[in-house]
Amino acid sequence: MRLKNKSVLITGGTSGIGLATARLFIAEGARVAVTGRDVAVFERVQAELGESALVLQGDVRSLKDMRAVAAEVKERFGGLDVVFANAGRAFPSALNDIDDDLYEEIMDINVKGVVVTLQAVLPDLREGASVILNTSFVAQTGKHGISLTAAAKAAVRSLARSWSYEFLERKIRFNAIAPGAMDTPLISKWGMSDEWVRERKAEFAQAVPVGHMGKAEDIAYAALYLASDESSYVVGTELVVDGGASQL
Repeated sequence: MRLKNKSVLITGGTSGIGLATARLFIAEGARVAVTGRDVAVFERVQAELGESALVLQGDVRSLKDMRAVAAEVKERFGGLDVVFANAGRAFPSALNDIDDDLYEEIMDINVKGVVVTLQAVLPDLREGASVILNTSFVAQTGKHGISLTAAAKAAVRSLARSWSYEFLERKIRFNAIAPGAMDTPLISKWGMSDEWVRERKAEFAQAVPVGHMGKAEDIAYAALYLASDESSYVVGTELVVDGGASQL
């Protein structure tokens, strides 16, 4: 029970990394609220997480939405000990393929979404709270055709450093997790064929030094460490969980 009596908010928590993290945090004793946009999955997620969990609709790009989420969480939990700003968007794009719509989609969800989330919940963060931002290993490498996502995640990495300093007096810790190539539903949302998805996953796995893609649970366990008191001396850092892809 490493998170016993702690209250947690996870954005983008109805699938993939966010859902795996919610499951683990609940098993470790936390009260968890998750947000998502696809209401069609809410009933299934609620059943999976249990009636004590909160499954809330909210677009991280909307301050109105996230303030409503924060108000609901405060009413149920009283305050927050952990926030995992997990909601994000990744999409491959060469420089000449970037248009206004794609730019706004990537930057607004990945960067504005983190800013808006923290603005909404900031009054409810308890002293000593842990905030975890989801970045990516692509911000540390020169991968082809994903520069916009890499730039967005690099900005989020910078926010973890800046906010760590800004909120030292409140003893709020900001850290980041940088996932590598993950076998989650995200790649299936790119609108490509099943065959294309299988081929890309095989390529990604071959490029990882350990020989396989990561699982959502790999990130969940990293988030558990940063959320728990065991990481009380860890501030402003980025924990890379990528099977060695950015290091070897």
